Amino acid sequence: MHVRHLVLLIALAAPAGCGVETGAAAATAAAARKQELEQAQKALEQSRQKIEQVQEHQQQRLQAIE
Repeated sequence: MHVRHLVLLIALAAPAGCGVETGAAAATAAAARKQELEQAQKALEQSRQKIEQVQEHQQQRLQAIE
């Protein structure tokens, strides 16, 4: 009877271990996505600033022509 309990315990513990690995993989993937999002937001902000600088420069050129 004790061997049966041991086999049952191992059978029940194995899927729990897989769940932990799956959870850890999901957490790692979420952290990577968060970092990608932050980098994309930073790149977007830098692009906006460059566009504003170009617009200001063009406005100054127009004013100089007039």
